[in-house]
Amino acid sequence: MTSMTHDGPEITGVVDTHGLAHHAAVIDRIGRHLSDREFPATIRGYRDLLEWMRSHGTLIAVGVEGTGAYGAELTRVLTAAGVAVIDVDRPDRKTRRMKGKSDPIDAYAAATAVLSGRATGTPKSRDGVVESVRVLRIARRSVVKARTQAMNQVRGLLVSAPAMLREQFAGLDRTALIRTLARLRPGDDLSRPLSATRAALRRLARRHQAMDIEIAELDAELGALTRPARPSARPAHRPRRPARR
Repeated sequence: MTSMTHDGPEITGVVDTHGLAHHAAVIDRIGRHLSDREFPATIRGYRDLLEWMRSHGTLIAVGVEGTGAYGAELTRVLTAAGVAVIDVDRPDRKTRRMKGKSDPIDAYAAATAVLSGRATGTPKSRDGVVESVRVLRIARRSVVKARTQAMNQVRGLLVSAPAMLREQFAGLDRTALIRTLARLRPGDDLSRPLSATRAALRRLARRHQAMDIEIAELDAELGALTRPARPSARPAHRPRRPARR
């Protein structure tokens, strides 16, 4: 999509991003503050923000704070509209101490950094296969951590369990232990610590099994996404050297 242009002075925009609303500001080519305004952090709000900026002149670039977090979707909208986006940091602590914390101050400070060339960050990409892999890996790390926690809880319960229960599972490797614990029959009277421990161990083991399945599913999904980018595992064919005579 090509960039829209408007008659008027060249301007630079910047956006101080937050969870529910973004505060935008525009300055002219010599750094004069033209206007600032708050917009809701919604698709409609992003489009209104862009049109509002362009109403002040020819938009040269927009600095966005947090292109990898609260500003991710706004960055996508601006980039799709042909706008040059620059990743900007929060104003430094000295500026905040001198001028106080406020969204307009933060926005104008960042706009000045973009105009002067001090802010040159490249926005974090949040599209394509790379983004798909990133979000699936977040889910995988989470479930792996939870599975490890469940296994640690199993071992902790076994350490303090009655001897007859502890000895029943001694020497089993993790796979056999989880499989065996998942088949336990704790009984109906959970007021007895032995029965309650069996019930807890069975629940943790079944949770562990469910997370094994989830991890396998995520591995398959990640494999399908990353396989096309991998070089062939087969070695390149090398012609045979002629035998020496």
